[in-house]
Amino acid sequence: MKHQRGFSLNQMMVGGVIFFIVALLAMKVLPEWIEYGKVVKTIKATAQDTTLKDGSVAQVRAAWTKRAELDEIHSITAQDLDITKDGNELVIAFEYSRKVPLFSNVSLVFDFEGSSAKQ
Repeated sequence: MKHQRGFSLNQMMVGGVIFFIVALLAMKVLPEWIEYGKVVKTIKATAQDTTLKDGSVAQVRAAWTKRAELDEIHSITAQDLDITKDGNELVIAFEYSRKVPLFSNVSLVFDFEGSSAKQ
């Protein structure tokens, strides 16, 4: 008899379990990274807004809050923003942590930070 090729049932079951674990992890973690991307995009758009160039901190916070509501950002608030001026440029920085429960007493903790300053 020639060598048989293909997967055995055990290999398929182990592969399925590994795929399930990776998919579950991705479904739990991916939304946090997507929201982080939204926060960075919103921070940069707010900092580049020419109408806020000479605005007060309260005006910048209000503008960011409006943009955050449109993008459905719930991880941070306007009070969590560090708003400064670097020369003639508005710089908005932030940092926050998110705890993502996986199962039972196992969780992942993400520390996100970013800034509108060009890097």
